Amino acid sequence: MNSTIKILLCVASVVLICANSCMAETTRILFLAGPRSHASGDHEFNAGCLLLAKALNEQSGLDVEATVIKGWPEDESVFENVDAIIIYSDATKVVEKGWEKTDQLAKKGVGLMFMHYAVHPSPEMGEKYFRPWIGAAMETGYSVNPHWVADLRAMPDHAISNGVPDSVEAYDEFYYSMRFQKDRGKVLDLVTAMPTKKRIKRIINMWNNNGVTGIDKEQSLMWGIERSDGGRGVGFVGGHYHRNWANDGFRQIVLNAIVWVAGMEVPEDGVKSEAVTEDQLNENLDVYEGKENPRISLPDIEEFKKLPPATWITGEEHAAAQEAAKQERIRKRREKMKADEKMKAAKKRKAS
Repeated sequence: MNSTIKILLCVASVVLICANSCMAETTRILFLAGPRSHASGDHEFNAGCLLLAKALNEQSGLDVEATVIKGWPEDESVFENVDAIIIYSDATKVVEKGWEKTDQLAKKGVGLMFMHYAVHPSPEMGEKYFRPWIGAAMETGYSVNPHWVADLRAMPDHAISNGVPDSVEAYDEFYYSMRFQKDRGKVLDLVTAMPTKKRIKRIINMWNNNGVTGIDKEQSLMWGIERSDGGRGVGFVGGHYHRNWANDGFRQIVLNAIVWVAGMEVPEDGVKSEAVTEDQLNENLDVYEGKENPRISLPDIEEFKKLPPATWITGEEHAAAQEAAKQERIRKRREKMKADEKMKAAKKRKAS
């Protein structure tokens, strides 16, 4: 009698496991790509999203359905049953069309990931939404945006590092000195790197003294949180140069992060994807009327490492130079206005 009961229990367990397996739902990931902004090859939001979505749908071997939409969707029914939203855009040009909707989704446990310039809201929106959603945000006057060769290191013993080499070198506009939430200990430093004077190749518009004091210190370039609502949030500062999606380690890190933020188990060897060819890198690029897109080459990190270091400058010196350049632009505009007025007056006299 007891043996019969045991057999029945075993059969019931197998049936239950099979039923649960059959009922497992496909994980749905929605990419929201921002409109074109920079010159071709930079900020290729749509092309980058399409490339990542293809890797997830066709190469990963995972039960996922990744969809790419340009901008904020006109039909918000696309958010139904979505497990994660990946926003890759200039600042808040996409998410500002749906602050409340995004917040509602976050509170339901939907994963949120913001990439590159999309991590840069206003200070007010950073405090109200971004830090609760993903743990940190870029902030004007506090964060910096140099272009540098980073030695990316994924967090050990975390799924984000699965299949990722011990270090991944990439040249990009890697922001640092993020404004983190008050409970800093709850934010995971998923990927870090150390900026040095030798590695920084360009210092541009958002430079300040936090950039100076951050030299030779580990910086968080990808961070993440596990929210109390059950969802996950990730911010990643890379993605300025489209060519970096052909950097296998760089792409591996991001694909792992997308799968993790969607609440899935990251495969032990990382999310699989095929090497990106130069032809694939040049697909779906933004179109600029009257201009032919220059061909994007595969990244050669050794060439970028040979670039000379940026001319070193303090935050005060940079601010003074920016102000001087601003005043020079104002002076030139005034001179042009005066010249235009003189020309109009001359034409008027001639006509009379």
